[in-house]
Amino acid sequence: MSVIQTIRDKGAWIIFGIIALAMIAFILQDGVGRGYSGMTANSEIGKVNGTSIELGSFDQKVNMYSAGGQDRNGIIPQLWNMEIDRILLEQECEKLGLTVTGKEISDVLFGENSPLRREQQFVDENGMFKADEARQAFAQLKKSKNAENIQGVIQTYIEPIQQQALKTKFDALLQHSAYAPTWLIEKQKADNSSLASIQYVYVPYNAISDTAVKEISDNEIAAYIKKYPSGFEQKEETRNFSYITFNTAPSSTDSANAYNQVISLKADFASAPNTEAYLARTGTEIPYLDAYMPKKDLRIPNADSIKLLADGNVFGPYIDASNFVIAKKIGKRNLPDSVKVRHILVKTEDRRNPVLEDSIAKNRIDSVEMLAKLPGTDFNMLVQKYSDDGGSKATKGEYDFALQQFAGISKEFAETIFYGKAGDKKVVKVENDAYSGYHYIEVISQKNFTEAVKVAYLAKPIIASNETVNIASTAALQFAANIKNKKQFDDEANKLNKPILVALEVKENDFTLPNFQQESVRGLVRWLYEKDVNNVSEPIELGDNYVVAIVTDINKKGLKSVAAARPLVEPFIRNEKKAKLIIDTKFKGNSLEEYAQSAGSMIQQADSLFFANPAIPAIGYEQKAVGAAFNQSMLNKVSTPIAGNTGVLAIKSLSIQAMPTMQDNEAIKQNIIAQFKNAATRATSALRNAATIKDYRYKVY
Repeated sequence: MSVIQTIRDKGAWIIFGIIALAMIAFILQDGVGRGYSGMTANSEIGKVNGTSIELGSFDQKVNMYSAGGQDRNGIIPQLWNMEIDRILLEQECEKLGLTVTGKEISDVLFGENSPLRREQQFVDENGMFKADEARQAFAQLKKSKNAENIQGVIQTYIEPIQQQALKTKFDALLQHSAYAPTWLIEKQKADNSSLASIQYVYVPYNAISDTAVKEISDNEIAAYIKKYPSGFEQKEETRNFSYITFNTAPSSTDSANAYNQVISLKADFASAPNTEAYLARTGTEIPYLDAYMPKKDLRIPNADSIKLLADGNVFGPYIDASNFVIAKKIGKRNLPDSVKVRHILVKTEDRRNPVLEDSIAKNRIDSVEMLAKLPGTDFNMLVQKYSDDGGSKATKGEYDFALQQFAGISKEFAETIFYGKAGDKKVVKVENDAYSGYHYIEVISQKNFTEAVKVAYLAKPIIASNETVNIASTAALQFAANIKNKKQFDDEANKLNKPILVALEVKENDFTLPNFQQESVRGLVRWLYEKDVNNVSEPIELGDNYVVAIVTDINKKGLKSVAAARPLVEPFIRNEKKAKLIIDTKFKGNSLEEYAQSAGSMIQQADSLFFANPAIPAIGYEQKAVGAAFNQSMLNKVSTPIAGNTGVLAIKSLSIQAMPTMQDNEAIKQNIIAQFKNAATRATSALRNAATIKDYRYKVY
């Protein structure tokens, strides 16, 4: 079962949505029950068009991903979106009769592009996928009836294949349904070739100061929202809050204490005969690296001074990030910048699993060494026959290494190829976390010798003391205790010279907020939705700050409130008022000449206006004005003043003509179809907008 366990443990590569567990029947032909099938409705964390998302199965997937080291609060929103997309896709595919057969899944799972190729045990030494062995592993899994392992394989391999296959079919169906009728082709051809020339008088809105316009009332905002409701729909409740912070970053005293700590260790660090052992005993924020680095690649503070140290001497303390650091020059050597080698590996262990007894492996590598040194021996033949390094078989056992890679190579191997000389032939034993075994190494060439240095760092963090944290905590508590409303919050914050920060449109299931660390915000969001306007939080510790927040607005589902919509609406209403003022005071008469005279402006001309691109040079997009320019009934006539996007215009259309086009109907047709196909890739967004989605994650996370 170790094979299946390996498959299960390497599930972090999933990039597609997870689908129903029952899909295992396509491959294994046996139904596998859900571990949470007995859950009640209270266990739902959401619904998509009536289809439940169960807490048990969802949380299991969250745990699987977070076990791989990913942040849990970052995983939850991603998985939620994947679940919604999965359900919506399945619902649409069921309506359309789209399915994925067991053979289709099997063809992917055991085919050339199988995701199982990621598993080393299913790839031979030549990099070829061992499909038969993979089939046998799955057959063993079926016989085992081990529900946990089966479920791991389902989630890791079967479901993503099913989901991707469905999506491919769904996208293909939409894309192949793209059609361009003749009338649309002719219209676009005419639009693309339409060209107009105009004269115009223009007065921009910024010619009128904002103060010249009467203050915009709440009633005007409300009327605008009612007139254009689609732009101000609040699909779910959101909340706003203001907050101030009390910093818990290290004080000058804390910094001095860290400095003195490093100073007290400086002499011992300098005289320590075994620097690596000393750092392991004392502790350091910068791990010891037993490797030489090219001087030119030493990119640290005070690098130039550290490079000039004599061997064994120290430099510092100095600040690097949030640490006080003392650097110690261990030594220097002239080393090649690049090395070409060839090798043969005989493993004794692979990821701590025995492969070959040590004595047998040693005898084998000794035989390899003897054969390799014989005149006329084909080294590649030895590689193909004896080497356990599958990655080098295609290169005849050869590798190129740069000195910068020293620390990433097994220590014994790296020292052999960089510290030795070209022509060296040697057997070395290597032990690391990935494997153990014997290498036969030949150093083919070494190039570009450069001076390299080995440096050790004693680094101690500058951290806030309990006293510093307590001072910030006490100040935050005193502030929070005295606040009863937003005005008082602002007044007291101003007395403390604290900037008042704002968070807007916070949703109940938000897992991130601007300016906050991702892993910290769920407690703050939950508090926000438990309280009413003017409620003040207790100090909340977030990162290097204590935060005191006050609820300022509750934006209910439906049309936005006047207060919430005001920042969006005010510019439009202000421009409407300016347009009326400009038309009433600056556009007197009936001709462009009269308009120009009354506006204190001039008549300008714009040639080559395109119907398909309604922009006027030096002004920008003015769809109303350009639309009027192409109105045949307005040819050689002066329009009434037009309130545009950026100002008021009056135009006179001088000519409207069709310019020759090199595009034939087929090219236009293909362009239209390509646009439709591109739009089809956004079908998921359209399905989301049309769906009824209930989100109860806030009850759990």
